[in-house]
Amino acid sequence: MFAKVQKALLGLALLAAFSPITARADDEISIDVPAGAQLKVRNEFGDVTFIVWKNSYLAVSAKIGDSTARFTRLPVLIDNRGSLVTINVIRRPLDPVAPIHLILRIPESSRLDVATTSGKIFMNGLPSSATVKSSSGSVLASFYYPGNADITARSLRGAINTSLGDKPSSYTQRFQTHLGDGSKKLEMQTESGDISVTYIPGPYAFTDATPKQPELIGANNAKPPSGTSDGPVPGDDISEGDVIRVDSQLVTLNISVIDRGTQRGLVGLTQNDFKLFEDGQEQSIVEFESSSAPFDLMLLIDLSGSTRDVVKLIRAAALQFVQAARPADRIGVITFAGEPAVVSRLTSDRELLRARIETIDTARGDTKLYDATDFAIDELAKQSNKSRRSAIVLMSDGLDGTLPGVSGQQGSRHTYQETLRNIQEFDGVLYTLWLNTEYEAMNPLDTQPEAFDAGRDRMREMADTGGGIHYELEKLTDLAGAYRQVVADLGTTYSLAYRPSNSRRDGRWRSIRIVVSRANAVPRGKHGYYAN
Repeated sequence: MFAKVQKALLGLALLAAFSPITARADDEISIDVPAGAQLKVRNEFGDVTFIVWKNSYLAVSAKIGDSTARFTRLPVLIDNRGSLVTINVIRRPLDPVAPIHLILRIPESSRLDVATTSGKIFMNGLPSSATVKSSSGSVLASFYYPGNADITARSLRGAINTSLGDKPSSYTQRFQTHLGDGSKKLEMQTESGDISVTYIPGPYAFTDATPKQPELIGANNAKPPSGTSDGPVPGDDISEGDVIRVDSQLVTLNISVIDRGTQRGLVGLTQNDFKLFEDGQEQSIVEFESSSAPFDLMLLIDLSGSTRDVVKLIRAAALQFVQAARPADRIGVITFAGEPAVVSRLTSDRELLRARIETIDTARGDTKLYDATDFAIDELAKQSNKSRRSAIVLMSDGLDGTLPGVSGQQGSRHTYQETLRNIQEFDGVLYTLWLNTEYEAMNPLDTQPEAFDAGRDRMREMADTGGGIHYELEKLTDLAGAYRQVVADLGTTYSLAYRPSNSRRDGRWRSIRIVVSRANAVPRGKHGYYAN
């Protein structure tokens, strides 16, 4: 068995710089994750078992439910982005129809998001938070007294059984309780399966074996695990109990779909409505989120040269954006002139957000648009929990001081091309709202007409590169309406993820084409990426 594990793990050293991973002799993959990491798990083809342990790393293994089944390629993909680990079970066209069960040992600080179709979900111990859902499978959760958790269980057509009280009890449709200090969150939901919640007998302990943490293969010590063979043996299939293969490259796209006739966004599309091609080769979509999935939204607002009356209009428009956004969306605000300033971090607290927006005031300094855009991308990456889709909504006249013809300004430290590259690598969507501030140039020291045109053209290119939409506003009073339109556009955005069949990280451009199987449907999004 260990020989097969070694063969399945061949090549992990090549991925180590992107995702610290190592093999274990007991048929598990161990992945180094930070405290509080989010684990997003999807398995449409079997059960998922979670065991909370005291180690700080994640261990993953898989079991094939049919001992006669043979998989020529392992059916589990893992995308490790540090604070977010996504685990998907996939079935390729030639794979046998056999159950594929996942077993995960997870740090206590983990935050879980788990979904199955008909498979059961087993939980042993309580992580920091867990949301588990199954269409028709059962959910069985057990943990040590007192639990210290807020627990919610919902089953539309199944039974909810609990032995947390003095005696066993049964409920229909909904059960809710608060245990201990309620510091952890557990939400369980199933359409037709049963839900069981129990204490584990005995004193608090981690019952699962906790072997010594293995050495992790990282960017500075990349090497194959000891004993790794020189290559796979031809015809050596992977069968029951074999370890999964780890894949750290997952490309995520945000796609809005517009009806060519009405110019309105199309909602209600499913994964089957999309086909995705990279460099002309069709790719298998392994993750799909509908247009109703929530966003992390960052407003990036140019205040350079703004008077108090102008700022008042900007504040009012930002409040309109907050009012139009969906309740599940989180919103943050950054303003800039000479330097960017965080007005509000991402929050779903609308009252707090409104109070922070009311503090926006005039700002000093020349326009440093490109520095502010790079800052917003970095800030959103730090604040977002990665399980949500993300977008930046930029409002500016585009007049960075580095543009030829801009009057007497010190521009951004970052070049425009550097910022475009950062936008290409940004996982989210960038919308741009260009505000026309052009005035008649009376002398050579005034900002020249070609600078205003260049600012507009560059903001259009930024939106096109970021997979978003470019809006042009002739006057500031149009800003509130443009913000509302952006919210409407975001409500027709779908998220797709795939693992490229070309796994080479050669730094070259990979073109992407999306086809939607609906009449008059026009998809809009990023056109490709650099395979770094």
